[in-house]
Amino acid sequence: MLARVRAETGVALQVLPGEDEARYTFLAVRRWFGWSAGQLLVLDIGGGSLELAAGLDELPRVAESLPLGAGRLTREWFSTDPPSRREIDALRVHVEAELAPVAAKLAEEDTPDRAVGTSKTFRSLARLTGAAPSSEGPRARRVLTDTGLRQVGAFISRMSAADLAELEGVSPSRAHQLVAGAVVAEAAMRALGVTRLEICPWALREGVILRRLDWLDGANRGDLTSQGTAATGLVTPQEARYTG
Repeated sequence: MLARVRAETGVALQVLPGEDEARYTFLAVRRWFGWSAGQLLVLDIGGGSLELAAGLDELPRVAESLPLGAGRLTREWFSTDPPSRREIDALRVHVEAELAPVAAKLAEEDTPDRAVGTSKTFRSLARLTGAAPSSEGPRARRVLTDTGLRQVGAFISRMSAADLAELEGVSPSRAHQLVAGAVVAEAAMRALGVTRLEICPWALREGVILRRLDWLDGANRGDLTSQGTAATGLVTPQEARYTG
């Protein structure tokens, strides 16, 4: 696919490793909440993977990616709509096993001052628990609690994708994967000992844009040239001091 795109368009696409996705997302969250947020723990449920990151700086000390995306798990574990209780329970066991080593690694970090969830799955789940609608703008404070998530998870697990798509805050194109997303969210919060997540409107896309702007600014000043920074402006551990 990448070779064909390059051959036909001349555009050389780059595929971000999962750990870099976690770093970019963490950068976006840090910029949104600022330095006063202290130690951050960031969770991002995508379609194909779950990203987790933690740290006190602009770039995280720990950045991990697991194949626990809501879309991937829906395809691999659910055969009916809505999924059966047996399928949901089996998925929960799988997710908990995948999370265990990463949760142990994150437990070695400082206790987070703020735990944050990003991207559509967390926003939809928060909205279903009563968080502010999108019409109130990105700066409205939105929170997802473990209690609210458990209640919502039990409710939506009995609904078809068509019925879920009718709920406010749920995208019709993603409704079919919301149950799997809820399983991942609940398991991750439990494994990490998190009882509430603040929802950040910025995520991977904003992190990529911010990093690119940082790089362009540094390149224009000549700050990065001597460090051998790649022309793409991608995050590397050595570049952390140049952000912000």
